Amino acid sequence: MSSNLDQLYRRVIMDHYKNPRNKGSIEEGALTIDMNNPTCGDRIHLTLQVEDGIIQNAKFDGEGCSISMASASMMTQAVKGKKVEEALKLSTTFSEMMLGKEYDDSIDLDDIEALHGVSKFPARIKCATLAWKAMEKGVSEEK
Repeated sequence: MSSNLDQLYRRVIMDHYKNPRNKGSIEEGALTIDMNNPTCGDRIHLTLQVEDGIIQNAKFDGEGCSISMASASMMTQAVKGKKVEEALKLSTTFSEMMLGKEYDDSIDLDDIEALHGVSKFPARIKCATLAWKAMEKGVSEEK
């Protein structure tokens, strides 16, 4: 990856970290998922509003490293308005990318693509996938 692309990706990650999208919580009728990564102390409180199999709204709160919080911001943006199945497919694609596996690059990852470099740092993969695992847990409990 070129250093210009690395710098762009760093800026995207830091923008989501410093200006998180969908920060907060949904008060009424939401799925609530709390997860943490004990190895590094990242914590996430995710709330999802799912109606008729569509994620209508997604918000998060928590604390953790820039990768963890930026990934949560990106994930909430990516899944809003998507069918649960689409959100789960996106999560699978993201996990494959994080693990350095071949993934379906026909899916538009938008800002999430900026996290691709994290796959080079195995200790940080759990940071990047925490919010995604919380979303998976929440929607699977909803079914």
